[in-house]
Amino acid sequence: MPSRRIFLEQVSAGLAGTLLAGLLGSVPGCTPARSAVQGKLRGATHPLGHLLRQPHKIPPPSGTEAVDTIIIGGGVSGLAARRELHRLAPGRQTILLELEPTTGGNAASGHNARTAYPWGAHYLPLPDHRDTDLLAFLQEAHILTGFGPDGLPIYDETALCHDPAERLLLNGHWQPGLVPEAGVPAADRAEIARFLAEVERLRHATGTDGRELFRLPLDLSSADAATRQLDHETMADWLARHDYRSEYLRWYLDYSYRDDFGVPAAQVSAWAGLHYFAARKGRAHNAPADAVLTWPTGNHHLAEALRQQGGAGRIETNTLVFGLREATDNQIEVLVYDGATRRSTALLARHVILATPWHVTKHLLPGPALPLAPLHVPWLVANLLVDGYPGGPGQPLCWDNVRYGSPALGYIDAEHQALRGSDEPGPRSLTLYWALPTDPTNQAAARQHALASTYHDWLTLLLTELDLMHPGLAARVQAAELWIWGHGMVAPAPGYVWGAARAQARQPLFGGRIQLAHTDLSGVSVFEEAFHQGLRAARAVAGHAAAAV
Repeated sequence: MPSRRIFLEQVSAGLAGTLLAGLLGSVPGCTPARSAVQGKLRGATHPLGHLLRQPHKIPPPSGTEAVDTIIIGGGVSGLAARRELHRLAPGRQTILLELEPTTGGNAASGHNARTAYPWGAHYLPLPDHRDTDLLAFLQEAHILTGFGPDGLPIYDETALCHDPAERLLLNGHWQPGLVPEAGVPAADRAEIARFLAEVERLRHATGTDGRELFRLPLDLSSADAATRQLDHETMADWLARHDYRSEYLRWYLDYSYRDDFGVPAAQVSAWAGLHYFAARKGRAHNAPADAVLTWPTGNHHLAEALRQQGGAGRIETNTLVFGLREATDNQIEVLVYDGATRRSTALLARHVILATPWHVTKHLLPGPALPLAPLHVPWLVANLLVDGYPGGPGQPLCWDNVRYGSPALGYIDAEHQALRGSDEPGPRSLTLYWALPTDPTNQAAARQHALASTYHDWLTLLLTELDLMHPGLAARVQAAELWIWGHGMVAPAPGYVWGAARAQARQPLFGGRIQLAHTDLSGVSVFEEAFHQGLRAARAVAGHAAAAV
């Protein structure tokens, strides 16, 4: 008879793929969902967005309006484009159209009676100190407060993640940091050290063109043919080819890639897998190189700063764009449906920036479909209100808390930046992340399964995982607000980053009057990529407009 812990581990791993949560209630020793837990299941605005598949249900336009520039999509790329257009031409008439009730994309946030919390992306690693555009934005947002005598940025201390930052539950003990160490055999530790040394070498290496092999944004990376060839094999194959076989190293890498991309090393290109580690080159005067910037609302803090810096131009939310077509007099007709009034309008624009994910963009572009097929993994994000301190033997509660071997990605302490101690009364707010296993050849199945699963299904899964991390704590969950991202961020599958399809999809349309901007066009969904995608598109629009004068 397996122990309760072994049983729960098997349940947690199995449910991650099948979500057969109904079995839990009839098996002794499980952690079934409790009716006393308050909360509900949320998600992106699917009914409005799915009208793109049923255009016959959308009424024809009842009016027309002329505007200079339209930005479609209010995620980080769209907001960055809006800010840059305002900076380059403050008087330009610009409208941003967003499907959701608020802007921010996957940098959404929420709040409970205790604190604000993230619904998606929740931190920004220290930016490359050479990224002057990003640093200028952060300085305007008062996140970067100045520069030290060494010329390096000084960041707001309240935004820098406070210690202790990370811990890992390994062999029944909470160790500091996420690289496995506690009880790890010497041979495995040596292999981990060898990999980290190789990453450090690659961080400084240059290609035959003299450029660094790996940079952010990734288009600054070397075009060295031998290095780009790594995009055609999986990271798992690269590891085997270089004799990296430690289960501890393999787990750490799988965790890292699932945390940023949603998929393990076997589904990530080797180029992207190495870029993940070797492209991070941030430096600061008042923080170590591995520091991160974070806020209770996560990256919604950054999205709001972009919105505020974008001027007073119109932002229309709850709005579905359902068509683009060429009109007369060098204009683009944008067909828009207002989800609140249920009326459609035809907007005539000189320029359009499409800052939407590819599963939306492909429905809007006229002409034959482009051969881009990004891998999007469904995500579960859960914000739990827990009446108890998540302790355990070893390292105390950190900002990021992960269980070795878990199919989930651990949780962050949503109130970590408030510097609450273990003796302070009141419940704790924990934000748990879970990238759901997805077959790249049938992405729709994972998405449909995720969207069809009930609040009870997900809650049972989450309580099981929480009980594995902290025995008995699941019974002290007071509330659980859950969010399903049917389309998570793009995963850099083999052949995607440097493939011909991505290069083709990035090309402007209608003589430069339509520009595309989204991390689906990068293959790596991080803030820097989204930000620079927006800047690139906005500058192209400004240049095209200037050339036409």
